[in-house]
Amino acid sequence: MSDTRLFRSLRVYNYRIWAGGALVSNIGTWMQRVAQDWLVLTVLTDHNASAVGITMALQFGPQLLLLPFTGYAADRFDRRRLIMLTQALLGLLALGLGLVTVTGAVTLWQVYAFALGLGCVTAFDGPARQVFVNDLVGETYLANAVALNSTSFNSARMIGPAVAGVLIAAIGTGWVFLINAASFAAVLGSLFLLRVDQLHTPLKSDRRAGGLLEGFRYVWRRPDLKAMMVMLFLIGTFGFNFPIYISTMSVSIFHGGADQYGVLTSALAIGSVGGALMAARRERPDLRLLSVSTLVFGVFSALAAVSPNVVLFAAMLTLTGFTALTFNTSSNALMQLTTDPAMRGRVMALRMAVIMGGTPLGAPIVGWLADHAGPRWAMMVAAASGVIAAAVAARLVLQQRLRQRPEQ
Repeated sequence: MSDTRLFRSLRVYNYRIWAGGALVSNIGTWMQRVAQDWLVLTVLTDHNASAVGITMALQFGPQLLLLPFTGYAADRFDRRRLIMLTQALLGLLALGLGLVTVTGAVTLWQVYAFALGLGCVTAFDGPARQVFVNDLVGETYLANAVALNSTSFNSARMIGPAVAGVLIAAIGTGWVFLINAASFAAVLGSLFLLRVDQLHTPLKSDRRAGGLLEGFRYVWRRPDLKAMMVMLFLIGTFGFNFPIYISTMSVSIFHGGADQYGVLTSALAIGSVGGALMAARRERPDLRLLSVSTLVFGVFSALAAVSPNVVLFAAMLTLTGFTALTFNTSSNALMQLTTDPAMRGRVMALRMAVIMGGTPLGAPIVGWLADHAGPRWAMMVAAASGVIAAAVAARLVLQQRLRQRPEQ
């Protein structure tokens, strides 16, 4: 496939404008994530992985708790205006965390409070942003646009942590939070510049559609969606706790500082960009791709866990990131393409609640395991989640083939 086909969504004016603003904001977001984890792990605690796990639980827990409202909001309200509101609030929260940090007033409970606030706002922002991609490009380019969004997000993941590592060492974590706050101006500006008359806005869902309950019923009637939700739960709960895996391996096993942590996080992101670009080349993903990608994710997670040195660990992280994003991006596109447009907001909210809401369950567990059994054993949990998720998809594919087989 030519490069023109690979980046075909960029032909659309609204998507080009959105993608530029989102890239700047995403770089700032990844800078903040690294700074926040480093602040908790090395400044506010004595290398306490459980505290990092609690921070992650507070930040991602609202995805699950606010589920009755977030998907319905994405289906019912003007998504462009909703995203403007959530992005402005996220910028203000980053500003607040930055100010208490640079003034030296920050405490662990304050970081917990800001993490919870970020989680509550992101719970509404995430489903709206994911479905908004369809508003920007329409169904023709949807799979490609979802993959390019992941490419942008993980390009930022590659740049942001490395920059954050340098800035933390040079000027401190507080200024990283303030820079992130300023980066939200880019995405807000892009939303103002969109050509509203060219948005592919579908009919709003019926107010009597049943909200969250109807979303559950819809997924329950779809064996393929149920299988993907189970896979997302396994990987999201036990596989995607990379801040814990990378920070504890970097500090406890390879005895590195903030710069090494930033480089290792960027190594994961390099692979993630590759996985997202591979997904962009596909017109339509399928369950077989999901099964293979989660199986290989498990294998590379296990190899990362037993890596004898930091160079090999970084290499395994790159391959792990490749397979993780192949699965994440392909499952996102497949779920949107196979879901009724009127139900997409609720289904995507369920998806985000499963993959991110599982973090409050998994992060404290793997954090405790890293503290008591060691980071290597914690990463083995990620490996197991990939293998089990692959088995779930393989079972459904086999069932589909048996149903399609003609009777003898």
